Amino acid sequence: MMKKTLLAAAALCALTSGAAMAQSQYQQDGKWMVRARAVHLDSSNGGAAGAAGVSVNDKWIPELDISYFFTPNLAAELILTYPQKHDVRLNGAKIGTLKHLPPTLTAQYHFTNLGAFKPYVGAGINYTRFSSVDILNGALTVKKNSWGPALQVGFDYALDKNWSINLDVKKVYIDTEVSGGFGKFKVDPVLVGVGLGYRF
Repeated sequence: MMKKTLLAAAALCALTSGAAMAQSQYQQDGKWMVRARAVHLDSSNGGAAGAAGVSVNDKWIPELDISYFFTPNLAAELILTYPQKHDVRLNGAKIGTLKHLPPTLTAQYHFTNLGAFKPYVGAGINYTRFSSVDILNGALTVKKNSWGPALQVGFDYALDKNWSINLDVKKVYIDTEVSGGFGKFKVDPVLVGVGLGYRF
């Protein structure tokens, strides 16, 4: 009986040790994480102006994201890019261009104890600045500033202690006013991104 008990205890210790080693293989303890993503921006083209036929083109954009982990579960992420140029169309016909710069700050909850798979959810705020607006040679203008909420869901998959691959989906609420009686234009894009992360 004693021999069986000792064997069972040894087996349990071996299993526990193996699980701990498997978990530690993917442990990422750094406070900072930087991600580079390729992001597809898909505009909803909504609001009164959207209903009247105003739209901007969808496109792929680069994105740089900087996260700080307050705890293993709680983090803040600053989402950055450079001013992005879009074609503005009316019923499919190009009528001009504009640029927008949309930095976003989110608070995130990261789920732990799932090994290499590290999902998260987030919510925060977006500020967008519209610039270089050239629509119908200045006949139409847009409101320069937009504030709105942002929602986020995604996951990192750890490759080792520092590196991971990332999939991220955001819904960002961006709107402006188009002059000439068009009214509110809701860009409200869905952004789907893939990239690499480095935690340190």
